[in-house]
This record gives sequence, C-alpha cells and structure tokens, in this order.
Amino acid sequence: MSRIGNKIINIPAGVTIDVNTGNLVTVKGPKGTLSQQIDQDIIIEIEENVLTVKRPTEQKRHKAMHGLYRSLINNMVVGVSEGFVKNLEIIGVGYKAANQGNILELSLGYSHAIFMAIPEEIKITTAMEKGKNPMVNLEGIDKQLIGQVAAKIKSLRPVEPYKGKGVRFVGEQVRRKAGKAGGKK
Repeated sequence: MSRIGNKIINIPAGVTIDVNTGNLVTVKGPKGTLSQQIDQDIIIEIEENVLTVKRPTEQKRHKAMHGLYRSLINNMVVGVSEGFVKNLEIIGVGYKAANQGNILELSLGYSHAIFMAIPEEIKITTAMEKGKNPMVNLEGIDKQLIGQVAAKIKSLRPVEPYKGKGVRFVGEQVRRKAGKAGGKK
C-alpha cells in the first residue's frame, strides 16, 4: 500500500490543473506553468479543489508509479503557488561568488574562476557580506531543476571532512575527521 500515493492533494486558490486524454498534467498558478507526462495506467481525479491519484491494479509497477506521480504533481502544485528556494553557502578563505544575470561566477580555490550558466527558469542571487560566508540563493517553480542546479554547484567543490571547506547547503551538518594530531596520545 502506497501511503504517499493515497494522500490527497489540496488545490490552492488561483491554481488550475488540466489533464488531457494523453495524461499530460498541466498546472497553472500565480508563479507560472508546469507540465508533466503521467503514465497512461495512472488515474487522476479532480473533485472540488481536491486531486487524487489512483492505480488500476496492485501490480508492483503500478504501486511504484502511484507514489511517484502523486509526489510529482504535488511538487508542481507547490511550485506554481509558493515556489522553491535552495540556499548554498561557500566556506573557505578566498572563496567568492558573484552573478551577472544568469551567469554565476565562482572562485573556489582553483587557478581559474568558474563560470556557470544557470537556466532562465531559475532566479539566482548572490550575497557577499563582510564577516560572513558567500551565499548563493536559487529560486524557482521547478523543484527538480533547482535541485539539479544546486547539486551541480555543490559538485564543483565538495565539502572536505578535515577543515569543512567547500560548497554546502545552509544548515547542512558535515562529519568532521580528526587530522594527524588526532591519532597521537
């Protein structure tokens, strides 16, 4: 039994959901429009601002898709009504972040600066305040795209366990290791 798939999705005011015959779900809201192709077997019912996702049989394949597509549709509804935000902080001496439009420039201790083109659907801001770590903020309506871009930025300089330097999410806990001095008595 899929506990996530059985949950209902409440449709907020200002959000409209259209399902065409090919099971293409289109969600329109105040922040934008998203669409997702859903498997033909999955049944989508909309009644009075409540959306339910149902599966036709108890096959393993249908059970697996049931929760997946419910989560994808819920993420689209939340995205077009509220939006998603990912905040990254850059920790390390001399590490910098700046942006011009949708071009992100990172100085992460390599011999050259890294320039990264951010998709147009994502709004990016950077902050470098004195005494604080540089911050990169990503905002948008597509949760998958924001997570993918954030993961790419993190992969440019992964956090190392000895000094904790690198790119990480705000509030992320990093397991630290003792250095050479930790092994001596």
